[in-house]
Amino acid sequence: MFLEIKEVIIGYTNPLVSEIDSSLELGEVCLLMGNNGIGKTTLIKSILGQNKLLKGEISINGKSLQKLNSNEIASQIAIVFSKAEIPDNYTVTDLISLGKYIHYPYYFKLNKTDKKEIAEIINKLNLSEYQYKKLSELSDGNLQKAFIGRSLAQNSPFIILDEPTTHLDEENKLMILSLLRNLAKSENKLILFSSHDWRLAKEFSDKIWWIKDKKLISGISEEVILSNPELIAPKILQFNEAFHAPQIDAPKLEKEMMFSYLQKNFSQDLRKIKLIFKNDFWELNSEDFYDNCHNLSEIKQSLQTLIKTSNSN
Repeated sequence: MFLEIKEVIIGYTNPLVSEIDSSLELGEVCLLMGNNGIGKTTLIKSILGQNKLLKGEISINGKSLQKLNSNEIASQIAIVFSKAEIPDNYTVTDLISLGKYIHYPYYFKLNKTDKKEIAEIINKLNLSEYQYKKLSELSDGNLQKAFIGRSLAQNSPFIILDEPTTHLDEENKLMILSLLRNLAKSENKLILFSSHDWRLAKEFSDKIWWIKDKKLISGISEEVILSNPELIAPKILQFNEAFHAPQIDAPKLEKEMMFSYLQKNFSQDLRKIKLIFKNDFWELNSEDFYDNCHNLSEIKQSLQTLIKTSNSN
């Protein structure tokens, strides 16, 4: 295994995550997820050697992380942060070229082989038409691709990305996630990335690392989800304490959306009413009322009629 974590405890004065035992191989994509402040960034920094382990050992390509210096770690791991600063007046080519300088002093000039490789990376990322554009003129999606290009120029087998799809629209999220998976498979890279958009990101990952209750749950993505159904089961959140819900017979997602809609629009007691989702219609039933509704607006109108009739009686 390229990355091995054995009996590791991470944290500062007190442990944040304990008993971490996991491994990842080249060619795999791993999604790191968990709530804010739970230890995701600390785990990333620990893998980078920036945080001292409280216990255990991390190995990179068969070598103990504790025995590697910063240059050796950089040769093995490239990092892309979501909040990276944009250098003034830098173009796409300038940024991607920076990845080469882990191999040279800052005053060296890149040779022909380096420049050819940078051109290939730009082409691979479909950034050729933007290669001389200033970074400040790029869309969020293309800017993120440029930062990924810098990590590729490092020629490190392992790439870590901290929230690479933050602030991106849906189209660009899919583009970046597809790009990461393609890079892992075509370039035999190990890719570890964290994401709040895990419901989308899980489709592109081979493995999941989920930090929960100060433990790291890890495994094949689908197996982790099957063992932890709360990851995909919608959570019905009640914020209107005066709301008394009707009986809702519907698939989980439709039930969650119906509950959400009704509690925002009604404070009356609806417990004697039953809503059934059937063949893309909603059946609304009570003791002396029935209606067949196509959408939420029709349900709202029917309920208002029912409540008005009940009050008049």
